[in-house]
This record gives sequence, structure tokens and C-alpha cells, in this order.
Amino acid sequence: MRGLEVFSKAVPIAQFFAQKDNIQPFYTDFNFLRPLANMRDKVKFLTVESKLYNEFLAVFWIVSECIKILFNIEYIVFYRLADRISKEHENIDRLFEFIGEIDAAISCASVRSGKIVTCTPVFTPENTIFYKELTHPLLMYCVPNDLELTNSSMLITGSNMSGKTTFIRAIALNALLAQTVHICFAKRYEAPFFKIYSAIRIADDLLSQKSYYLEEVLRVKNLVEASKDNNPCLFVMDELLKGTNTLERVSAGASIISFLNKQQHFVMVATHDLELTKLLQPEAFKLYHFTESVEGNMLHFDHTLKKGPLKTRNAIKILEINGYPQEIIEHSKATERALLNTSDFE
Repeated sequence: MRGLEVFSKAVPIAQFFAQKDNIQPFYTDFNFLRPLANMRDKVKFLTVESKLYNEFLAVFWIVSECIKILFNIEYIVFYRLADRISKEHENIDRLFEFIGEIDAAISCASVRSGKIVTCTPVFTPENTIFYKELTHPLLMYCVPNDLELTNSSMLITGSNMSGKTTFIRAIALNALLAQTVHICFAKRYEAPFFKIYSAIRIADDLLSQKSYYLEEVLRVKNLVEASKDNNPCLFVMDELLKGTNTLERVSAGASIISFLNKQQHFVMVATHDLELTKLLQPEAFKLYHFTESVEGNMLHFDHTLKKGPLKTRNAIKILEINGYPQEIIEHSKATERALLNTSDFE
């Protein structure tokens, strides 16, 4: 019954939009509305009971129900309507597609008319990405960043909370919006038309008896299979294979990333594993990083993308700022120094 009520409201809304002069140039055929307008009368007849909220209309309802029962009116109308819906299913699809397109257009126009910076994407056949002041639309005070890549992919290292994951999400989100609603949150957006794949925020599945690492393996395998496509693909990954030990994570991660990085594809990877910066070919992967500065006893993040690998760490500093015992802090720093002196952590 709820579906019939929605249909009953959708028809006059579509008729209202169809009469607008600024909409008619984009839609030349409104013939689908005529048969649906006739159906609406039968729908209103069947849904009238849901609108009888006034107790004084109870008498009217009782009389009408008696008439319906006596002549089987409701039964006849229902089955005729069901038959009509079956015949008019294509027009019904066009009705909701039309309203959906108008609704999406209104949403995009509202965004474009706001204060946030937007642009119209430019799709290029070249194997080049160019972003000017790219932002994430869900962050009120997002720091804009630029990026330019030609025949290469990208590895981003960064301190905790510095913004590397948010940046690669912004890349994926803007690519998706560019290819669907033709709008980007940037001053300039140029890129190929991608097939977009991601491996971000993977979780274990207790009901399916799959560990975190197994879920990672299965998700990334989908990306590996997709890389065989001759069409351009955008692969966005955050902390690849973090569900396993450091040695195997770095070894397998470098191999997977290199495999995905075929000529027509772009691979965007955010990671804490600085070892990857030494294992990937410099001509195939451009290195970028986010970092922080220490001001007194506080960390300050500028969330600005910088070229080159990360040179600093801040995990122990964050422990210290958040009140961990000094014994833990000192022991952590001593252990860090010892590990950095070994060949495994150079």
C-alpha cells in the first residue's frame, strides 16, 4: 500500500516539473505521464482508507465499505490495477527515473551554489592525473591539496592523524562523483574515466569465520583480478595487509602494488610501512607524505601533501601527550633506538 501512495504522489510531481520551461529543453518526451495519470485515480481509490484520520469520517467509511463488499468493487479495482501496473511497468520506470534525475540535478545545483569550491571534471585519454586544490566534501575546513601524476602511481607515507587516509579517500570520492554526477570538489580535475576499486576499512567477519587478514586477502584479490582489465582503473588502498607480520606484509605488499601498477592503471596507496619506499621502483611510484610539527608539548598537522618519503615518526609522542607513564615512554624510545640500529629496521 505504501508503494501505491508513493506512486500517487509521484505522478503530479512529475507533471509539475514537466510544465517548467527550464526543464523541457532537456526532456522531449513526456508521453509516459498520460497513461499513469489515469492509473492514479484507481490508486487513490484503494489508498483512501489510509487518509481517514478523522473519527467523524467513520460513518462515511462504514457506508463505503458496505458498498465495496456488496459489489466487490475493491476486488475488481485491485486486479484491474495490478494488470495495468504490469502493462505500464516501463512507463512507471521512466516516471521514477525522471524524478530521480531532477532530484539529483537539484542536489548538484545546491552544492554548486554554495560556498564550497567545485568544478566540472575534464576526462582525458592521456595517462595523466591533475588535481588543483582537491578537498574532501565532508570536512568543513578541509585543507586543499594539488597532485599531478603522469605514467606513474603514488605511495603516501605519513604520521598518525596526518591526513593520508583522508586524502586517498578524497581522490576516490571525487573520481566517483566526477563519473556519476559530473561534479568535483576541486578547482580543477583532469583524469581518465576510471573503473574504481578500493581496499579501505576492511573488517573481519565472525559469522563467516573469516579473520581480518583473510578478508584483506579476498578483497585485494578482487583488485588483482580487476587489474587485468585493459580499461583504466583506479586502485585505492589504505594500510595494505596490516593484518599480518611486518616482514611478510612489506614483501607481499610491494609485490601486489607493483603487479597492479600496469601502464593504464593508477595505484594510490597510503601506508605506515616506510620500507615500501625503498622496494618500489621510483619511476613507477611517486613518493609523497604528510607530516607534523612539534609545538611545545603538542603536535600540529598542516595536512599538506609534500613530495618525498616520510622522515619522522610520532606514535610514541602521541602516547606521551596523552599521559602514558614516563616509564613506558622511555622504554619505547630506547627500544626504538635499538631496533633502528639493526638491519631489519633500517
